[in-house]
Amino acid sequence: AKHLTMSPPKMPDLSTSTKHKYVKLGYQYLVNNFLTLLLIPILAYTALELFRMGPEEILNHLNSLNFNLLHILCSSFLIIFVSTVYFMSKPRTIYLVDYSCFKPPVTCRVPFATFMEHSRLNLIDSPKSVEFQMRILERSGLGEETCLPPAIHYIPPTPTMDAARSEAELVIFTAMDDLFKKTGLKPKDIDILIVNCSLFSPTPSLSAMIINKYKLRSNIKSLNLSGMGCSASLISVDVARDLLQVHPNSNAVIVSTEIITPNYYQGKERAMLLPNCLFRMGAAAILLSNRRSDRWRAKYKLCHLVRTHRGAEDKSYYCVYQQEDDESHVGINLNKDLMAIAGEALKSNITTIGPLVLPASEQLLFLTSLIGRKIFNAKWKPYIPDFKMAFEHFCIHAGGRAVIDELQKNLQLSAEHVEASRMTLHRFGNTSSSSLWYELSYIEAKGKMKRGDRVWQIAFGSGFKCNSAVWKSNRTIKTPTEGPWSDCIDRYPVFIPEVVKL
Repeated sequence: AKHLTMSPPKMPDLSTSTKHKYVKLGYQYLVNNFLTLLLIPILAYTALELFRMGPEEILNHLNSLNFNLLHILCSSFLIIFVSTVYFMSKPRTIYLVDYSCFKPPVTCRVPFATFMEHSRLNLIDSPKSVEFQMRILERSGLGEETCLPPAIHYIPPTPTMDAARSEAELVIFTAMDDLFKKTGLKPKDIDILIVNCSLFSPTPSLSAMIINKYKLRSNIKSLNLSGMGCSASLISVDVARDLLQVHPNSNAVIVSTEIITPNYYQGKERAMLLPNCLFRMGAAAILLSNRRSDRWRAKYKLCHLVRTHRGAEDKSYYCVYQQEDDESHVGINLNKDLMAIAGEALKSNITTIGPLVLPASEQLLFLTSLIGRKIFNAKWKPYIPDFKMAFEHFCIHAGGRAVIDELQKNLQLSAEHVEASRMTLHRFGNTSSSSLWYELSYIEAKGKMKRGDRVWQIAFGSGFKCNSAVWKSNRTIKTPTEGPWSDCIDRYPVFIPEVVKL
């Protein structure tokens, strides 16, 4: 009786599931494969007609066209000419052969307790500044293994020129040596060298320091970029791409880093203390090539690179600003409007990159939404394209927890999509321009990079800039046995609480 009185199990709400899943999938398939679906019946009809005609009738039709030698020669010449113009005007393919990331020594580690103890001793007359740093650190998303250079471990810190050079030599030469080991590249084989470091710009330059260390060729094309902020690595890639377009059979080495030693703020201004809590040691060395022979061993090829600069607006220009405080301490002032300005820069960037990467189905929906807002109702909610259809992996600059949170929300990404960014911030902190490469290394260390996968790197920098690059994997990448994640990847991902009580 009990069995008879039980209500039968309810069927799933098919209308809801169909509306949100199958209808959208059907729409996407129809729009994205429209030309293919249109050509199939045409080709099928043509093949059927040829089958009905028979070979003799087909030959009679061909003979009736009256081809002569002149027609054949002119047609052949036209085909060869068009093919030659096409291949000569086609940009060279840029390959990312391999890259390496600096792994800081354990002796440079700064656990929360150490950081706060040093903060209390260095700011003994300003307990409110100490308390502010503690609140930031609790909510930063950083872990206990991030590292600062040796000069910052002293009380008080000793940011001398010699100490800054020592840090630069440590992080850059270690990354370069590892790159040479990975790729088999010899120093004399480097054709182009580009170094980007925003705040430390000594004379001779960092690129000259590398040339001197490795005795590079006298005709090497070298550049040193400074003051370009955390998105400078993608600017370096853009410059390297342009140089590789005009120099055939060449390679380019890019070194991206930020030297912390001379830029550790020792004052009391809260907006300028914030970088002390987030920035940590890091560097990456990247090998790019336009050689066809490198196609088979290269990890990725460059598909798109889009740069957005909002520096014409005063609010954008001053939102990340190096200056002196009232006590003549130099530091980086991070404006409270930074996230809003970053959002506007991101909007401009994705408006440009969207048509290059999004499938036709998403572009059509976005265009329909835009037209509807402009013509019918400006209050219509704008359609946010689903970038998950264009990319399998996302590398969002690990500038801070708020940056990752905002991009995850605005781009409607899952926790898995931003995992590489959050874990990089937790393990290494904000390593400035090199953070994108630690994130890419995390994805590889997890064994997630498959052949044909597309990666979107997004970075923000002072100015204010938003730069993004799209890479496509040439092959399924085996889980590396060495690298910055080799001794800890099994522990990740880790749970990162909203607040870590210190």
